[in-house]
Amino acid sequence: MLAVAAIASACAPGNPSGDRTEVRPAPGQQNLQAPPARALDAYATKLRAEYAARAATAKRWGLAKVPLVPPAPPAKKPRITTRKGFEVDGHRELNLPPVFTTIPTRHKIVFLTIDDGAEKDPAFLRMMSELRIPYTAFLSDYLVKEDYGYFGRMQAKGVVLNNHTLRHPYLPALSYARQKHEICGMQDVIEKRYGKRPLLFRPPFGNYNEDTLRAAKSCGVKYAPLWNEEVFVDRWEYREWDRRVHPGDIVLSHFRGKGHWKGTMSDMIRRFLNKVTAEGYAVARLEDYL
Repeated sequence: MLAVAAIASACAPGNPSGDRTEVRPAPGQQNLQAPPARALDAYATKLRAEYAARAATAKRWGLAKVPLVPPAPPAKKPRITTRKGFEVDGHRELNLPPVFTTIPTRHKIVFLTIDDGAEKDPAFLRMMSELRIPYTAFLSDYLVKEDYGYFGRMQAKGVVLNNHTLRHPYLPALSYARQKHEICGMQDVIEKRYGKRPLLFRPPFGNYNEDTLRAAKSCGVKYAPLWNEEVFVDRWEYREWDRRVHPGDIVLSHFRGKGHWKGTMSDMIRRFLNKVTAEGYAVARLEDYL
């Protein structure tokens, strides 16, 4: 501080040396003007407040850590192709919907998808909304019709509702016409109840054949995502030999409660978030990458 004072005194107008030349700071060293400094401080304060709120919410829902925030959606969407070994005859020639388990990305993100619609837990809706965790739903009408309003509330919170057939059959055992009825019929239900025909379709049990994908395409389906991991209330299951989560993986779960599981939907989400957060992954919205 004394050295700075001495330099300032020597360079000030009227100093004993008689040098009246003003010495300005080097480029990049100029003092911040008051308005930018106040704006920066306000932004930092806002970030701290947002993190504190997220931390409080995570604690309230019993999470081990605060969930990580995903990066902004890509301006250029990745090219989605069918996973090797998952093709059907004529897949490329017929331009059938791609079947995939992972989104091409270098970011440490995963995508949560939840199937069927059996459990309609209001606490789950609150939890996902308060934590701001994106997910994608694949619905079957024979379960959803018990309470269309529940999934309407889900859609109102930004969740995209997609196709999982009318009655969840084993599709390869059906004729082309019956498969088309299952898939197009669910397209009609979602459009009638929720205002938009889905672009995503997931075959029940992950089983499909050429007729499945031809029927799906005829119904307006663009993508047929499967999954690389499945999370339950008490465990994880993996498709890959290394039994690990990878960047861009699609994770499957189901709308299940204590009638089917040893816990609730919220318990399942805790298991899911605690693992992916501990491993440095954020949860992103699948539709943002398609």
